[in-house]
Amino acid sequence: MSKVFASTPTAFPVFNSAAKNSPSFTANVESWGPVLKKFEDGLEWAAGEGPTRHIERHHIRGMLSARDRISLILDDESPFLELLPFAGYGIAHSSACASLIAGVGTVHGVPVMIVANIPTIAGGSMNEITVKKQQRASQIAIENEIPTVFLNQCAGANLPQQFQVFHPSGKNFRDITDRSDAGSPTCTIVFGSSTAGGAYQPGMSEFSIFVKQQAQVFLGGPPLVKMATGEVSSAEELGGADMHTSVSGVSDALAEEEFDACRMARNWVLSINRVPLSAVRGLDVIRSVREPRFHPDELLGIVPTNVRQPLNMNEVVAHMVDDSRFEPFKPLYGPGMLCCWAHIHGQLVGIIANQSPVIFTNEARKSAQFIALNNASSTPIVFLHNVTGFMVGKKAEQEGIIKAGSLLIDAVSRSAVPHFSIICGSSYGAGNYAMCGRSYAPRFLFSWPNSRCSVMGPEQLSGVMEIISRGASERSGQAVDEEKVKARSDSLRDRVENESMAWYTSAWCLDDGIIDPRDTRSVLGMCLEITRGHDDKGNRRMRGVSRL
Repeated sequence: MSKVFASTPTAFPVFNSAAKNSPSFTANVESWGPVLKKFEDGLEWAAGEGPTRHIERHHIRGMLSARDRISLILDDESPFLELLPFAGYGIAHSSACASLIAGVGTVHGVPVMIVANIPTIAGGSMNEITVKKQQRASQIAIENEIPTVFLNQCAGANLPQQFQVFHPSGKNFRDITDRSDAGSPTCTIVFGSSTAGGAYQPGMSEFSIFVKQQAQVFLGGPPLVKMATGEVSSAEELGGADMHTSVSGVSDALAEEEFDACRMARNWVLSINRVPLSAVRGLDVIRSVREPRFHPDELLGIVPTNVRQPLNMNEVVAHMVDDSRFEPFKPLYGPGMLCCWAHIHGQLVGIIANQSPVIFTNEARKSAQFIALNNASSTPIVFLHNVTGFMVGKKAEQEGIIKAGSLLIDAVSRSAVPHFSIICGSSYGAGNYAMCGRSYAPRFLFSWPNSRCSVMGPEQLSGVMEIISRGASERSGQAVDEEKVKARSDSLRDRVENESMAWYTSAWCLDDGIIDPRDTRSVLGMCLEITRGHDDKGNRRMRGVSRL
């Protein structure tokens, strides 16, 4: 047993942290100041619901804000795991929160995906990023078989972006059917106008609620109908809540006002016969969970904001798992990859974390075996990324790094248990694939605000391109234009540096959100609860001597 562990006969060993004794602890804490300030400013941006005049006009009409509507749906004590809040951040043709709020909370104790248009931003119209965000929320609901409540008030497609919006957005309606088939039914509340293609949102939902004197749903509004048929009709006659509830039957329930509509949606969740989380786990288990022995604020002293500096994943794990207890797997073999078992909010998980940023042959083999073991026991896996990639060079190639790397990526691909990825530092190249990056469909993927993700580090990428450029000049017999090469290299490095930042990748919906490192345990706990209701069995065909 390692000296840093203390053991009891009945539990995983405790990790005895020495983080505060590190000479870099104080400097690391100080370096987080500006990073967290930007993070907090970003959250404030994401919470915006449009210009003040639009919000005031909305309230004058007797309508609630999108976030107020969500709060009426959720249980009083429910947390709300907001997803992709930074979608659209820094993208000129998008908007705050991509004009759409999405997240998971509990309704009568049942995890529910809630998606809400923000009608006070461009009428809730969809831009390119809105479509990406809505489809990711739908995917999460499908994979975890949780019901969806959609709070609908949308002006349709952002017409200047029709090309970017129209072609992919049809999938939003197909997703309603796919969710239904996967055991994730949808209830839609229509709070205002829902025209043209948007009419299919309530039409295709299992249950729809229309708010009286507010909801208006039609394939073509009065001007279009008059132009096409010569018929003159009011919006209420054509697609009002009363008509759709009593005549067409598109609406299943007529709400007197928005509070009534939210109450009906909560009752709908009761009607679909889902088991509350407390019944799934048992209150005795929930109450017996032990917090880590170390304060989460200490993570800021453990984790450098500079991704080029080393990161001790043993310390990171100890600060986020129950009672700071975990059981390492093969600690002496492939020590550059920490594989261990622990509990997070009472649930057993396997954890794979990059203790070294480079994956060698032994680390890859060990991780693949660990994935197989967790599939045999149907144990979820948490991946903590700080990886620059696989080892390169003559020695690594001769030792079979391609075979070992292929074994690991194959294991990640075959694994059938829920995966959760946290990008803590770097996540570059094939290392990202091996650690279950976005392409490998983790149930949830979150980034820390200091993290980076791209095909390779900016310096390495620009350096490789510089070597290629010089080689091309030499082969053609031309003199190398040093100024031109340097300018091109610097420009490429700066672009890749920007594109690799968490703010950029999150803006384009390549993660499920940026989180404060100190909230990682809570976020993982919520994600584990969300997946708990889904009967996930591991791929048990991964067992046997194939581990060798």
